[in-house]
Amino acid sequence: MDSNAPATSVAQDDVAPRRRNQTRYLIGQFLWNMIPPMTFVAIVGLWAVSVKAFQVPSYLLPAPDAVFRLLIAEAPMLWANTKVTLLEILLGFGLTILLAIPLGLVIALSPLAKQVLYPPAMLLQLVPKIAMAPLFLVWFGFGIESKVILTLLMTFFPLLISSISGFQILDTRLLYLTRSMGANTWQTFRYLRVPAALPVIFSGVKTSATIAATAAIVAEFVGANEGLGYVLLRGTSTMNMELTFAVLVILTVIGLAINYAVELTEWALAPWQRKLK
Repeated sequence: MDSNAPATSVAQDDVAPRRRNQTRYLIGQFLWNMIPPMTFVAIVGLWAVSVKAFQVPSYLLPAPDAVFRLLIAEAPMLWANTKVTLLEILLGFGLTILLAIPLGLVIALSPLAKQVLYPPAMLLQLVPKIAMAPLFLVWFGFGIESKVILTLLMTFFPLLISSISGFQILDTRLLYLTRSMGANTWQTFRYLRVPAALPVIFSGVKTSATIAATAAIVAEFVGANEGLGYVLLRGTSTMNMELTFAVLVILTVIGLAINYAVELTEWALAPWQRKLK
């Protein structure tokens, strides 16, 4: 019994420092993760102080409390139009993901496909999308179809380029190595090419995600009778800055939500990237 007492005491002495280090680590991580929301709070605070200090008229820059009061007062109307715009964003961006990534894979792996498919894609990218928006209204009407197609076109090319680069980034020497070890084409693709391409592809997904909300709003600017773009035009035309800024707040929240959804998807699909962040 006496011979085991010193060992037990040493073990207990080691537990306390480990717990203190773990506590410090958790506190540090919490404070680090609180920096983005605290930055947002600081921006809103600076906004409120500036409006009050410089006596800025509300028709130029409304105070934050006025904007948030309107968000609450007009919540049903704003939510109904938010659902319309959100559906346009999700459909257009979803189609981009479903079409751009497979097409990028085909172009990256097939020289013939690159010669045939890449020039038309580049030509489509060079055409100003805003100039095409009135054509979509003529062809598809004022419904959701024209907004989804414009969102698709504006978000397609960045993801296509990232997909092509991602699938081509793999060193060919690694392909020779895995083939010499007996790996078949599917195994090489599944365990080598896809993991190498995912970080680059997700960078393109993030870029396209930031464009998606803008594309939907621009499409609604051209012609719509519902959606956040329609509400934004109505607010600016009547000089209702509280309504205008309320829509901007909602669009910011939508953009943040899409960005975090992409980040979470990357975290789940590319676990080897977690230690690099």
